[in-house]
Amino acid sequence: MTSNASPSTPRPLPAVDDLNAFYWSAGRDGVLRFQRCQDCASLVHPPQPVCCYCHSDRLGVTEVSGRGTVIGVTVNHQPWEPAFPPPFVVASVAIDEDPRVRVITGLVDIPTEDAAVGLRVHVRFEQAEDVWLPVFAPVPGEPGPAETASEEPGPAQGDESRRGLVFGPLPDDVIAPAEHARHVRPMVRADKFEDRVAITGIGMSPVGRRLMLPPLTLAAAAARAAVADAGLELSDIDGLSTFPGGELIGGFTEGGVTALADTLGIRPTWYNGGSETFGPGGAVVAAMLAVAGGLARHVLCFRTVWQSTYAAQQRAANPGGSSPYGIGGRGGRIMGPQGYIAPYGVGSVAINLAMIASNYFRRYGATREALGWIAINQRANAALNPQAVYRDPMTMGDYLNARMITTPFGLYDCDVPMDASLAVIVSAVETAHDLASPPVFVEAVGTQITERFLWHQSTTSHEPQTLGPSAHLWSRASLRPADVQVAQLYDGFTFNCLSWLEAMGFCGIGEAADFVAGGHNIARKGGVVALNTHGGQLSAGRTHGMGMIHEAVVQLRGQGGARQVDGCSVAAVSTGGLAPAGAMLLCRS
Repeated sequence: MTSNASPSTPRPLPAVDDLNAFYWSAGRDGVLRFQRCQDCASLVHPPQPVCCYCHSDRLGVTEVSGRGTVIGVTVNHQPWEPAFPPPFVVASVAIDEDPRVRVITGLVDIPTEDAAVGLRVHVRFEQAEDVWLPVFAPVPGEPGPAETASEEPGPAQGDESRRGLVFGPLPDDVIAPAEHARHVRPMVRADKFEDRVAITGIGMSPVGRRLMLPPLTLAAAAARAAVADAGLELSDIDGLSTFPGGELIGGFTEGGVTALADTLGIRPTWYNGGSETFGPGGAVVAAMLAVAGGLARHVLCFRTVWQSTYAAQQRAANPGGSSPYGIGGRGGRIMGPQGYIAPYGVGSVAINLAMIASNYFRRYGATREALGWIAINQRANAALNPQAVYRDPMTMGDYLNARMITTPFGLYDCDVPMDASLAVIVSAVETAHDLASPPVFVEAVGTQITERFLWHQSTTSHEPQTLGPSAHLWSRASLRPADVQVAQLYDGFTFNCLSWLEAMGFCGIGEAADFVAGGHNIARKGGVVALNTHGGQLSAGRTHGMGMIHEAVVQLRGQGGARQVDGCSVAAVSTGGLAPAGAMLLCRS
């Protein structure tokens, strides 16, 4: 059994350069090699010019045993790219010599149904042109390192299909909030920039599936609505901020600051756009900093998605082609970090996150029902939102019986592509009370990154970049989780939400499955905290985080109509799933 790829369709291959050539050619000798720091002895992966642990530039190459433990696994059922017909397995393997090193890979010599977290494996190699791709096979009869000291649960007792397979302990994964909080430095000054800003306007374009409208049309509509909501004129806007900005790539942007400024005739004193920020909310945080620093009085922040229309256009232009959401259509070799995962069929962030979810399930004993309660909650809230994409009731049976995408995620674990643009006005606090709508104030933001940026080298049990921003947020706030009535938490997938609930402190680490069970604690009425009151991205539609800020403002103003949470005065918001994430704490007064 070969791993993943179809023999008839070439798979994506990594770009080989002077830095990584040793890694991709090591299989010629039948060994696995990594960079090794000659000062701190850490293994470094992917290859880098400097050790990320001790910052030494004395890096060499060393052979390793090729043995490891599966710490994340998913069976993918979705056709992302022609080279990888489903179903196929993608796994994350922690290397014995330094479990901080994780290799995204395929599994061989094992039935799909036997692939599991904790499986002991050793390396094999598959040659593709000038590249030897590491894949892994089960180790017969070999215990893992320090297996007798492990208290991690093994595979289910009585699972006859796994008889004879060897399961080891999960490598340590530092996830306690205190371990992230220790990286957060105290504020240099007592006064916070958040106290000098307010959100004074919000706007939303027409929303829906496949509107077939130009994305700039959507952006202009949302921008004008936000300006009018604040009681301002376009001539009052002296700042623009967006995520991700730039080119029209894959239905993720309208063309950025330059496109919208030209359309609306805005002449900003400050502007900002880019994807390397704290998720979509990073554009709003940047606007707050600009206003607090005196560079602008009123900044228009905007985010446009038109993936549904883009996908329809791509299918019309290329009938029978690869998925517009996958990795197909990229000419040549894959450069950068994606080159270490694309050769194994990782055509969607769903696969990355599914492997992390599998580790969480094994570590804490959670099941798919925990994710199901989140999806059911979002659908119940969406039923009260006239702009939500999906509003029909959902039962646990509906959730569990939906087609699988990539285990443990089924159809209803994934957010809904749509066309929409959202806009937010950030203003100087001195102007806020003179404007048309009730201002929403900012108690604190959280932006701290406490783990590696690369998802496949980051936390193995929670969505990356949740614990750091959360710890940072609470270090800047006088309020605490018990003061929050509404939480608008990023839910590109149900598991994102599960991770944020724990990171933000609404329940303890590993306790979210119990916390969401039955849906009572996250319900709009009578719950501990009302979760994603508009239906979230799972049912209202994918707005990549800006919809969370929009809904928080709606709730704090008391404008939620049938879905309004009584007495809402504090809202927690998280934005981010594809990028490093950020968090905000917003208040009515």
